[in-house]
Amino acid sequence: MSEPSPTQRLLDATDIERSVATVLPGRRVVTSAPLSGGGFATVWSARLDDGADVVLKVAPRDDVRLLRYERDLIAAEGRYLRRLAAEAPEVRVPRVLHASPDLLVTERLPGRNLFEVQSGPAPVDDAPVRAAFGAELARVHRLTGDRFGYDAGRTSASTWSAAFLAMIDDLLDDAAEWQVETPAPAGRIRDLIVRHAGLLDSVRRPALLHFDGWDGNLLVADGRLTGFVDGERFLYGDPLLDFTSAALFRRIEDEPEHPFLQGYGGVRLDAPVLRRLSLYRLHLYLLMTVEMPSRRITREAQPDRYERLAELLDGELTELARPVPAPV
Repeated sequence: MSEPSPTQRLLDATDIERSVATVLPGRRVVTSAPLSGGGFATVWSARLDDGADVVLKVAPRDDVRLLRYERDLIAAEGRYLRRLAAEAPEVRVPRVLHASPDLLVTERLPGRNLFEVQSGPAPVDDAPVRAAFGAELARVHRLTGDRFGYDAGRTSASTWSAAFLAMIDDLLDDAAEWQVETPAPAGRIRDLIVRHAGLLDSVRRPALLHFDGWDGNLLVADGRLTGFVDGERFLYGDPLLDFTSAALFRRIEDEPEHPFLQGYGGVRLDAPVLRRLSLYRLHLYLLMTVEMPSRRITREAQPDRYERLAELLDGELTELARPVPAPV
């Protein structure tokens, strides 16, 4: 078993019982167990004495170093889920039972995550699952924020280009502080973002985004999508940003028949869209590189991860150095 991330608290069943008794008075834990798969919060499942299955997400301790964008993530997920419950109740996300800066308690949706299912001895046909997730995100993206970027006083701006550049700057500052070697100098990365400001500002509406829709956050039962989880990294911006994790480590535009695209509908893969997708993959791969030491992942221990991300980043940097296509 791999060593937990420094951001994850070491808890036991007694801690879970105490938390449930405090925030859900009158309800008692019958059984509980930690859930694996994530690298930020500590996550446990519990069955209560009334038969309900719940999930508890516990924030890192106050003295743990975090990346800049990771501030207030547990409370952020509570806000995300509650907004969807209020304004898009048909979207299949967990119902919030308790939300505070340190602890989120939700119902547990049925199913196993798609990554586990596809890693098993009898993987399922995942096309219906991916198409259903595309349709779900299309509904989420109809909701709009007041600003681009993160909410509640975190990194944001009145334009998408300014917010996106600020998000990149946060990651580059984190890289410097954590002494992470990036595949290109910070100045070059930043200059490429600035060059594309006009293209980014063709996005005029700050859509509600999930950002972390990789297979590990899609729940599946009997070959169908039962919901999606881990909205803690949500932000407002270009809907295309959500297309990167939906085809992690791949270029979704190379798969025009990808079921996610079919489920989402109405996507025109023209030159400006392809360039924005490249920008968003740059952001994602940079984040995944910069977060390594904060998760106690060393380049020496996982050279394949670092080298793979470096190769992917280099490919996007090469693409972004080409002439900028005109917005349409």
